[in-house]
Amino acid sequence: MIKQNLFFICIVSLIFSSCKEEKSTSTPPKQSTPEWVDKVGAKSFEISGETYYVNDFGAINDGKTLCTEAIQKTIDACAENGGGTVSFKPGDYLTGSIFIKSNIKFEVSKGVKILGSENIEDYKEIDTRIAGIEMIWPAALINVRNENNVIIDGEGTVDGQGKVFWDYYWDLRKNDYEPRGLRWIVDYDAKRPRTFLISNSKDVVFKNLNIQRAGFWTVQVLYSEYITVDGLTIKNNIGGHGPSTDGIDIDSSKWILVQNCDIDCNDDNFCLKAGRDWDGQRVNKPTEYVVIKDCIARQGAGLFTLGSETAGSIRHVYVSNIKGMGTKNGLNIKSATNRGGTIEDIYMENIKMDSVGHFMKVSMNWNPAYSYSKLPEEFDENTIPEHWKKMLMKVEPEKGIPTFRNITLNNINVTGAETAINVTGMPESIIKDINLNNVYIKAKTAGQIKHSANWTLNNVKIIAEDASKISLENTNQIAFPEATYTNN
Repeated sequence: MIKQNLFFICIVSLIFSSCKEEKSTSTPPKQSTPEWVDKVGAKSFEISGETYYVNDFGAINDGKTLCTEAIQKTIDACAENGGGTVSFKPGDYLTGSIFIKSNIKFEVSKGVKILGSENIEDYKEIDTRIAGIEMIWPAALINVRNENNVIIDGEGTVDGQGKVFWDYYWDLRKNDYEPRGLRWIVDYDAKRPRTFLISNSKDVVFKNLNIQRAGFWTVQVLYSEYITVDGLTIKNNIGGHGPSTDGIDIDSSKWILVQNCDIDCNDDNFCLKAGRDWDGQRVNKPTEYVVIKDCIARQGAGLFTLGSETAGSIRHVYVSNIKGMGTKNGLNIKSATNRGGTIEDIYMENIKMDSVGHFMKVSMNWNPAYSYSKLPEEFDENTIPEHWKKMLMKVEPEKGIPTFRNITLNNINVTGAETAINVTGMPESIIKDINLNNVYIKAKTAGQIKHSANWTLNNVKIIAEDASKISLENTNQIAFPEATYTNN
């Protein structure tokens, strides 16, 4: 009897152990935050010294008198005396490009409004990079170039007054460039000012400002490291919908922290870039070690966009706790067959979105009319501008096909989408190693996946109004079980 009881106990124990193992395999694996996340952002520093008011150097706060020279004189005097704070008395200040220097706090307090000049001649032309190409282009309204230990702060407003530049772009594109087969170059020839540029700089803190109506990109962080962007409110859709009015662009930079920002724009809300085509491959600088967290994305093309400029590669990215409301796409990865580069080690979690186009949209052949350059016969290759020549430089296929891999999406809740997932790789470049954990998407249609492999799904639910399922074409190791699709 004792032997029988022992045998029975052993059998029960084995069954119970087996049940526990079966249950554990159906539980989504615990995801760990990358160890480098706490290392991003500006290092701690202090700015001491006197406060210099631009009014004491001749700036007039009537919103009509151009104050560029007076503001720059104030900045220069502060820098010559070892640094300090540059500030404004309440009022409106009209200005063109100004350049902040090291060890300066540039303070735009509540009650102060900086207005960008509507004359492109008031923006000094500089060597810079625009949309992935190094070229001569107007400086931003407010610039930090080749500087360290800078703070831009305050609860005031910076208004780019960009509508005049939006109208100029659309007129040039529709009435001149597109009819002549020049869609690919008009964005570079239609010179429009960015609002803020942080370039080749280190340890910069940019926070709290209200920014509106950018003429082009709002904030570009270029070739820089250890930068903190915190608490910005960006409203670019006041009085119209400006083309290319991106919110925050991190461009071939590293160790970047973006947090507590609220963006309403007419292009990508939060965007990572790393150079375009031949010129981007020549420069070959990645964007890496970037954290974006605790933000809101309103109207715009992408809550979180990677590309389309991918030549230098984008990797080691952590995005968390972002709310999207009316944003066209959630995760938007885009490149072209002449860009090259690798997008990898992307971790995105705790995302909530409502009223979107696609939650996940991935393309390696994005916007061909813009992405591929062809010179019409009417032009002489020897007399065209230098940036045209860069755009026309051929990229060999083995260097031009991008690579997308190792992407994790965790704790995603999306309602009101047009399409849940639209992922399109290429036979030459399979999109692989995609992990979806705790993902819930409610959309009009489920979508498709092409040329992709090795997807891991844990607790994924897709509700499609048309009762469709994800269409799979040329895929391997991708299985959306029946449990993925639900009616509630």
